[in-house]
Amino acid sequence: MQRFRHILISRRILRSAVAISTAICGVGALRTIAEPNSLATPRLSQHDVIPIFLRHCTACHGAQQQEAKLDLRSKLSMLKGGKSGPALVPGNPATSRIVQRIQSGECPPSKRLVEASVKPVAPSSLAKLTEWIEAGAPETPEEPDLAGTPDDPLVREKDREFWSFQPPKFVLPPPVRQMNLLRNPIDAFILHKLEEKELTFAPEAARATLLRRVCFDLTGLPPSPEETTAFLSDHSPDAYERLIDRLLASPRYGERWGRHWLDVAGYSDVEGRREQHLPRPFAYRYRDYVIQAFNADKPYDRFLLEQIAGDELADYAHNPTITQEIYDNLVATGFLRMGPDPTWANITGFVPDRLEVISDAIDVFGSGVLGLTLKCARCHDHKFDPIPQRDYYRLADLFKGAYDEYNWLKPDLRPYGGAVNVGKLGERSLPFVLPEERKTWEAHQQKDKKIPQPRVAALWDRGDPSPTYIYRRGEYERTSAWVKGGVPAVLTDNYARFEVRVPWPGAETTGRRLALARWLTNPKHPLTSRVFVNRIWRHHFGHGLVKSLGNFGRTGALPTHPELLDWLANEFVRDGCRMKPLHRLILTSRTYRQSSAVSAGLLNADPDNELFSRVPLRRLEAEALWDSLVSVSGRLVEVRFGPPVPVEVRTNGVVLPGKAGGGWRRSIYGQQLRKDLPTVMDVFDAPAMNPNCLERSESISAPQALHLTNDETLRELATSFAHRVRVEAGSEPGRQIERAFLIAFARAPSEDEQSAALQTLQQLQAAWIELRTQHGLRNAGKDDEMLSRSRGALTTFCHALLNSAEFLYVD
Repeated sequence: MQRFRHILISRRILRSAVAISTAICGVGALRTIAEPNSLATPRLSQHDVIPIFLRHCTACHGAQQQEAKLDLRSKLSMLKGGKSGPALVPGNPATSRIVQRIQSGECPPSKRLVEASVKPVAPSSLAKLTEWIEAGAPETPEEPDLAGTPDDPLVREKDREFWSFQPPKFVLPPPVRQMNLLRNPIDAFILHKLEEKELTFAPEAARATLLRRVCFDLTGLPPSPEETTAFLSDHSPDAYERLIDRLLASPRYGERWGRHWLDVAGYSDVEGRREQHLPRPFAYRYRDYVIQAFNADKPYDRFLLEQIAGDELADYAHNPTITQEIYDNLVATGFLRMGPDPTWANITGFVPDRLEVISDAIDVFGSGVLGLTLKCARCHDHKFDPIPQRDYYRLADLFKGAYDEYNWLKPDLRPYGGAVNVGKLGERSLPFVLPEERKTWEAHQQKDKKIPQPRVAALWDRGDPSPTYIYRRGEYERTSAWVKGGVPAVLTDNYARFEVRVPWPGAETTGRRLALARWLTNPKHPLTSRVFVNRIWRHHFGHGLVKSLGNFGRTGALPTHPELLDWLANEFVRDGCRMKPLHRLILTSRTYRQSSAVSAGLLNADPDNELFSRVPLRRLEAEALWDSLVSVSGRLVEVRFGPPVPVEVRTNGVVLPGKAGGGWRRSIYGQQLRKDLPTVMDVFDAPAMNPNCLERSESISAPQALHLTNDETLRELATSFAHRVRVEAGSEPGRQIERAFLIAFARAPSEDEQSAALQTLQQLQAAWIELRTQHGLRNAGKDDEMLSRSRGALTTFCHALLNSAEFLYVD
């Protein structure tokens, strides 16, 4: 009995040691404790010293540069040595040149530390290197990768049972009692839940309300008076469906929905964070790519494939001609280049700074595409989801062909005081633009040699990346186990095999991101289609079927309608992952056509609208508000694509969208900065991308009303709005009021509104007379005075309409 207790206690101690070591050191420590042959394993191996060389030496003796013909990335290359002979002598650290150079302070050279963004070798690291060489420079063999296999010690089969880690299920629309209310299968799922609570749909919205709603949802702009008149006078059964088709075919659709995706990507026209306002001169190409992709209804799987691994889809470097497809592929990879990047300067380009850039890219990918909080596993195992720290670094390894913290390409900002890249690779951006653009540049360069070469801000695989190690607590100087690239083990199953292959014969890329993209776009992937259709749903209904858009894990919200989410995901895949059919399906549903009407009973039964018992009243986002202000004033300049229009920063602190051609282009074409957001957008909650924005906040504050009332640019727009009304309606006040309502609200005023508006105009004209009298301006002729007071009154009236709730909100 005594011996049995002793065995039990010993096993408990062993299990505790395994758990503690796994948490601190990763899987390698687990194996060291668990395997009976661990006593034969050397105390130090190549994986203990290679990180030292990566941190301090390979900037000058690595992939891009090998000074004195010396490569310090492996034991084999160290034994080969350089011009001075072998870098190490196993068993004899005293005669090993690498130890001698570090001890003498020659390596890394103190004068070049900032240039290469490296630090001196710490005494503890030198002691570790010396001990390894003295032990004969032992190497440990490669161990089998157990991640995602039945023998995986960190992720169990039970972990995969959570709903979002399982592929979408095949479901049929449920039965409902009120069959006459159904317009398409979406309605069956929604009505089924409503009937369980003894509820039903809200009444259908008025046609004018529906017109304005669908115009803003699809184009981000109000309908024109002509569009309003045409739709309201069209009583054919399919008038609404044809309206949707026209809006989906409009180039404005891509500008509206491209803006939503640019939030996910964290689009910005500058490098660095808020205080590092250096330009990112070629970022606009990615913005244009996104808009064109939405307008062309590019399938979402192809859209993702190009953005994650476009550089590995074709051999762009050796192709005799840069085709539109190759160009699009390269531009698309800007998706993972949009995060803040302060590494343009040597002093902010050290490994920790680079790791922040990589972390942001993984965060954008994880939250925006996978719907998982991967960043929580950077420093330790995820506290809630089955994502061990090992899997974070396995995923990071897939990006390492392009994002290698030990073989870094700085943003090319030499014209603005940025650092020069160390090594043979000149710039991070690529010169592969379309032939027409290159020919134009070459012709202009003959006249002006200072014109910069057109380039593409791309993420591209350079091949032969450095090995990836787990960083304990996320600290790069505390390396743990070496890991191979792979996807999160909890998402590995029979539905999608992950396999890295060379993209084409003789390719100089790793093929890792291409393997990731193909795994991600597998039709049976548990998350890809669910996350995307949920995002589409959110933009139409105010919140998603899963409210936490970027968190489908255990701490995220559960789906309110899980069967509908799976049905939509499957339908989306069945339609070829095309977005426009999905919009059409949602917008033609009875669910979408509901009004926003509420009652006390409805608020009690469905206070948060989780059952979608109505369509919520929504305020316009910052860009849609500004674009609408410009549009109704007749000052919208619809010039598309190209470099952004710079913002105007005034001495009083107000930031204005830059003008173009006597008006303003749509806000998506304005300069996107992290620090100087246009004031009108800043006060209406436009996000500063750090690194991206999954869901915008919506505040109600005094500065919003104050800005709309007092800003001189808003007064200028109100003046232009009034001028438009006079041109289109003439001088008769009644017709002016009708036209102003039609332009601003896409409807005619009611009798009470017409009467009140006429009375208001008369009062405003009287106020203008009094104001002119106070300022001694009554010397003009009678006709001029009448015209002036009429214009002033109408301008004030139009300004009031622009400040109204009906203009700011979509019903």
